[in-house]
Amino acid sequence: METTASVEGGGSAVSGVEIQLEHVTKRYPGSREPAVDDVTMTIPAGKIVILVGPSGCGKTTTMRMINRLIEPTSGKITIGGKDALRLNPDRLRRTVGYAIQQAGLFPHFTVAQNIAVVPGLLGWDKKKINDRVEEMMDLVGLDPKQFHGRYPRQLSGGQQQRVGVARALAADPPVLLMDEPFGAVDPITRGNLQDELLRLQSDLHKTIVFVTHDFDEAVKLGDKIAVLGNQSKILQYDTPDAILANPADDTVAGFVGAGASLKQLTLLRVRDVELDQAPLTASISESPASVRQKLAEKNAKYVLVLDERRRPVRWVHLRELGGASSLGTAGKPLSDLVSLQSTLQDALEAMLVEGGGVPVTGSRGEYVGTIHLDTVMATIQRLREEHAES
Repeated sequence: METTASVEGGGSAVSGVEIQLEHVTKRYPGSREPAVDDVTMTIPAGKIVILVGPSGCGKTTTMRMINRLIEPTSGKITIGGKDALRLNPDRLRRTVGYAIQQAGLFPHFTVAQNIAVVPGLLGWDKKKINDRVEEMMDLVGLDPKQFHGRYPRQLSGGQQQRVGVARALAADPPVLLMDEPFGAVDPITRGNLQDELLRLQSDLHKTIVFVTHDFDEAVKLGDKIAVLGNQSKILQYDTPDAILANPADDTVAGFVGAGASLKQLTLLRVRDVELDQAPLTASISESPASVRQKLAEKNAKYVLVLDERRRPVRWVHLRELGGASSLGTAGKPLSDLVSLQSTLQDALEAMLVEGGGVPVTGSRGEYVGTIHLDTVMATIQRLREEHAES
């Protein structure tokens, strides 16, 4: 099982493969009803498909049958045209990435060792593994020099999840299964991890099957959403905008919930609107005195401080520069920011935290602009007018 466009050591042209489930059923001994009953669906190559439904409906069981962590009772599953049920289960799992809630890292392994697990099992040589580990750490936004030798207990929840995603992608699998991977972290970190996944997907184009009970997360991440009822019955399988606009029945409408028009904000990305620029930006290495002079020349009150990689780190007001010894300690650190992959709903929530305009970052965390409340409110007004017309 190979990617349709393989890249040695990673790259930007990697594609996933199509997955087909045909009449897949799972019955557990002693149970009167099947946990999963006669599921048939096609998961397109290179897309993110979300399985969303209430707890206990069978969505995780359905996903785990794809890599045979749970064996189907009947039916057929093909991955890239190959019958998954005829493959060696261990070999199959090494070609399917798997990321779970709370990362599931080996606590006695370092970050690098955790990421290297599957390449090691596949017999990659040491140099190739080391190169891949560094590449994956950089890809998920963890500085190899800083995190290479750390253990999971020394990481935040968000950092652990990044390592989990890096480990799942390390062997360059065409398929990635994700079982509520961001469910155990705080809302801000969760939004950042969602953005990171979308950024990675824009580069890698894997086939991703993602389980969640959060419909807002499904709308934000999914190219397609499968809304599941009991026994994984597919109530509706369509694009997020189609489900928001036309729920198939009352059960799906219950998932969509109130404020469907406001949920349209989760379909629009920050990259879709025009960004402003901060009145002034400054490198963290600049002296407070020189920045104070620049603010005076521009008749500005605030400066956005960027680190050595041009990533936004803090806002500093003119009055806070007087007694400051460096820009690294002046002002206040950023509580939240958004990326070009973020939704306008994410941006709105970040503004409530920051209390004003929010810096926007690009593919490597670099500053690309600022989004303000006026921009989001104008977009909401336009959506309301369009909704009223339709």
